[in-house]
Amino acid sequence: MIKLLKRLLPSPPAAQPDPPIVPEPEKPTAYTIRLGRTVKTDEAFDAWTSGDLAKMLAALNSKSNKIDRHFLLMSIVDATYKKRSDPEMSRLCRDVAELHLREFPNMVKPLKKEMGGTLPRVTTFQNYATLLTELGETDRAIGVCEQAISYGLQDGTLAGFEGRIERIKKAKASQ
Repeated sequence: MIKLLKRLLPSPPAAQPDPPIVPEPEKPTAYTIRLGRTVKTDEAFDAWTSGDLAKMLAALNSKSNKIDRHFLLMSIVDATYKKRSDPEMSRLCRDVAELHLREFPNMVKPLKKEMGGTLPRVTTFQNYATLLTELGETDRAIGVCEQAISYGLQDGTLAGFEGRIERIKKAKASQ
């Protein structure tokens, strides 16, 4: 009877050996040009070029050169500004914009050198001024625009930051 059962029932599968453990490949070293020199990219560079907000926030306290620090902060402001209807994103946008504006004076010289003598468009100023206006903080918004003008920045509109100030003043008058 046992012989009959053994023939009718399938035999259990043979034990498979564990697959070999394959280590993750090492991330290749990446380089970029900063102030005319080839340098290894860092956590700030990797974060801001990824477009991943969580990765950017994780890199916020990392040590970096002033150029990648600038682009990291600006990228965080851009990403959170787009989600500003969420109170947490609005708060984060405001906090990082304030941080960027505080650090910006130390970034101007290296940015100008890196960009061939001209500052790039710095969207933190226009985004933050808009956010402040939406929050009813028009005087602070005007101050942000005036700060941008003092650096010779443009906001990408025909009227520039001067026109933005006029629009903010009109919004303030209608409140």
